[in-house]
Amino acid sequence: MKKLIISIVLLNLLAACASEKPKEVEAPAPTPAPVVAAPEAAPAPAAVVEVDPLNDQSNILAKRSFYYPFDVSAVQDTDKPAVAAHAKYLSEHADRKVRLEGNADERGSNEYNLALGQRRADGVKKMLVLGGAKASQIETASYGEEKPKASGHDETSWSQNRRTDIKY
Repeated sequence: MKKLIISIVLLNLLAACASEKPKEVEAPAPTPAPVVAAPEAAPAPAAVVEVDPLNDQSNILAKRSFYYPFDVSAVQDTDKPAVAAHAKYLSEHADRKVRLEGNADERGSNEYNLALGQRRADGVKKMLVLGGAKASQIETASYGEEKPKASGHDETSWSQNRRTDIKY
């Protein structure tokens, strides 16, 4: 019996050692304070680089040659918006000056082509002045057939040579 009592006591001791201890209640972990980001500085405005509209190839002012049919000195309807844009530019930039150079193709006499080139340059000048430019800003000249853009002796070349050029 003594062995039985010792066995029960040992079993009780083993049972006591095997039982779980009551868990301690853990305090909830402190929640971190919300992270407040510093206000972002507004991005620096992009440097504004003013491009002279005369140098901007996408601007209508980049068009500086106006072409004509054979023996015609009137500015063509397709070129009128560009001439009007140059007139507006000149009216807003009184310090700028232009030279209008009238040209003709090689057909006709030298005298006739010089006169035709002059009528072409004068026609553009008249439109510029009507559009707000001052006559004092504009100089006209005629080169007749003397300054061809194209050197061929066919309609394709001649059509490039019948023109008025604006030179700032």
